[in-house]
Amino acid sequence: MNAIVVMTTVSEREAGERLASALVEAKLAACVQILPPMTSVYRWEGEIQRETEHLLLIKTTQDKWDSLAAFIHTHHPYEVPEVIAVEASKIAPEYGAWLTEQVAV
Repeated sequence: MNAIVVMTTVSEREAGERLASALVEAKLAACVQILPPMTSVYRWEGEIQRETEHLLLIKTTQDKWDSLAAFIHTHHPYEVPEVIAVEASKIAPEYGAWLTEQVAV
């Protein structure tokens, strides 16, 4: 199984819901979870920033990575969105089959 979980953040839940729906509709993601608000601390243009953001956990397959990353960069409200993927080292066979089916073209 070649499942990955891709992470990105958005400042507003509505933006996350739009992005999540578009990713699932485009069959780039099987499932997107939008987590409750959290605080992100980072440096931007030389200044320390503290912002409230929502984390999106995007479940997909490795072969969708390039298309998914390009889609996020095109549709994301941030100038430089976080787009990080983590490989799933273990996955329940039934869930893996479902995930693969959901992103199949």
